Amino acid sequence: MNSESTFRKSLNLFDSTALVVGSMIGSGIFIVSSDIARQVGAPGWLMMVWLITGFLTVFAALSYGELAGMFPKAGGQYVYLKEAYNPLIGFLYGWTLFLVIQTGTIAAVGMAFSKFLGVIIPWVSESVWIQYKFIKFGPAQIIAILSIVLLSWINSKGIKEGKRVQNAFTSGKFLLLLLFILIGLIFATNSGAIQANKAIFWDPVQTSKEGHSIPLAGFALIAAIGMAMKGSLFSADAWNNITFTAGEVINPKKNIPLSLFLGTLFVTILYLLANVVYITVLPLRGNPHGITVMDQGIQFALNDRLGTAAIHNVFGNSAAIIMAIFIVISTFGCNNGLILSGARVYYSMSNDGLFFKKVGDLNRKGVPAKGLLVQCIWASLLCLSGTYDQLLDYVVFAVLIFYVLTIAGLFVLRKKRPEMERPYKAFGYPVIPIIYIILATLIMVILLIYKQDYTWPGLIIVLVGIPVYYLWRKKPIDI
Repeated sequence: MNSESTFRKSLNLFDSTALVVGSMIGSGIFIVSSDIARQVGAPGWLMMVWLITGFLTVFAALSYGELAGMFPKAGGQYVYLKEAYNPLIGFLYGWTLFLVIQTGTIAAVGMAFSKFLGVIIPWVSESVWIQYKFIKFGPAQIIAILSIVLLSWINSKGIKEGKRVQNAFTSGKFLLLLLFILIGLIFATNSGAIQANKAIFWDPVQTSKEGHSIPLAGFALIAAIGMAMKGSLFSADAWNNITFTAGEVINPKKNIPLSLFLGTLFVTILYLLANVVYITVLPLRGNPHGITVMDQGIQFALNDRLGTAAIHNVFGNSAAIIMAIFIVISTFGCNNGLILSGARVYYSMSNDGLFFKKVGDLNRKGVPAKGLLVQCIWASLLCLSGTYDQLLDYVVFAVLIFYVLTIAGLFVLRKKRPEMERPYKAFGYPVIPIIYIILATLIMVILLIYKQDYTWPGLIIVLVGIPVYYLWRKKPIDI
């Protein structure tokens, strides 16, 4: 570690909660409910998917609070896994975080940023100038990469600069999301849509993108819910990023657990209300060949841009521009939180001899600038390598593996380290952690069975980290 600089304690409770909220809210809430609606085919089950997601997220946050109080240091979840199990498990998380989880999410959010900026500025189109196999390069990729570079540079200037951007964009999009919900519930409510949705409220039907439908019951319904949750879980992810920055949080033993709870609870409520807007404004079932937003319904909103479709009846053709402006603001702020926090994990790994040595240095502003640079380069490369949905599938499965391991680590540490100070004890222990572990494991099994193209590669990425760990321990890369 660079002895000339240390982390600066700059994040209070408001800053920490803003990091949780801001990292969670991106573009997903305005997009993924279309795919969920195709998977489960009924308003009641659409709401159930989001309700389960909300409970899982808050349950996990409540469990993480105990770990955050025990280990209030930079690295967060990486540290928890290392302490609960061993350095190998911690490394596998950090390895996967760098290769897929954090950088993959940054790339996906960056691509969503450029996709919606293209609605405002037509030059930023999704046209492809150069393509070689899975590599694509065009205006959307250029803008996504530039946004990642800009935010990485801002955060290299110090934690105060990073938190200013985070607080401003989080406050802005929080208020805009509230405004979206109010407009939807007050001005856009449609009695025809409400009646149509009421008639099929608990009638689950899985629908393909071509419009072919299959009734669901029994395990088929459970499987459909599990597959649908990949979208909602991705939209609600990154709440744990505040734990990565523990070295910069004022009174971390109190503020991190509290910010985890408050942030996840706020976002869960907002997400549920946003979906109430959707089912009171648009019929859930639609026609893939429909002309109007009512014909297309929630299932077949144009390009899955459900937020735009929901306010179309209020703002007409201007709805696309209005929603695009909001999502551009939302995704930019979301990526700032992801970029700010991710580099702290690589810093912690480096100081344990498990990442590039110089990433363990802090610059004169007290931030891991080299970690930000390495993260920026890899996330930028991922922008060239796949679509939003493909990255989403990789990320969700890998995230769930380590969430389950981390929450199981609560039980391990209660037995292994009973003498440790626990300023906050996990609410509902052991029932709530067990419920989370069971439900998250069930979702992983469903994804492994039905989403093999991307979940198995995600699992392989984790396993490949095992030989890499031993090679790194034997001969660290000193750059």
